[in-house]
Amino acid sequence: MREKKVKSEKNAEEQSAAEENAVVNEPQSLPNTEPNAQDTVKELEEKLKSCEDRYIRAHADFENIKKRYEKEKYQAIDYAHEQFARDLLSVIDALEIAYKSTDEVTDEVGVKIKDGIGLTLEQFKKVFEKHGIKETESNGKFDPNVHSAALQVEAEGKESGEIVQTFQKGYTIKGRVLRAAMVSIAR
Repeated sequence: MREKKVKSEKNAEEQSAAEENAVVNEPQSLPNTEPNAQDTVKELEEKLKSCEDRYIRAHADFENIKKRYEKEKYQAIDYAHEQFARDLLSVIDALEIAYKSTDEVTDEVGVKIKDGIGLTLEQFKKVFEKHGIKETESNGKFDPNVHSAALQVEAEGKESGEIVQTFQKGYTIKGRVLRAAMVSIAR
């Protein structure tokens, strides 16, 4: 019985091998799925152009960002001492008030104090100039970019919008307003 089983298994294997050979030997008619070579070349050229375009744009964006950060870095360096300078403006204002109050002093000690205050103010101004801090012009026409109008007054001989009096000096640091000048203007 065992021999029959082995023979039937061999026959089954031979039969399935014959069927496989028959399938392999038959020509298969598959649809033409292979694209044309020219279409492939065009598609690859379009992809290449797209990649080149994206690369150029990304490189330009990178360069723009690099320039912007470089500019911001130099601005940060230029204006790093802006807050410190703004804090010193009240000291200068106080010294100028003290200097003006000593105008009527005639005794020797008072004159020496006035000279000392004057020298201190001059040193402040030199240091400010060294760091690009300048006084704002406070005569002529009112400029809202650098002046702050405290009030409007009637003034003979002055046109409307012209500065009549300066209450507080204004300062700029490398072209940027540090403190606007407080002025009164003619109506």
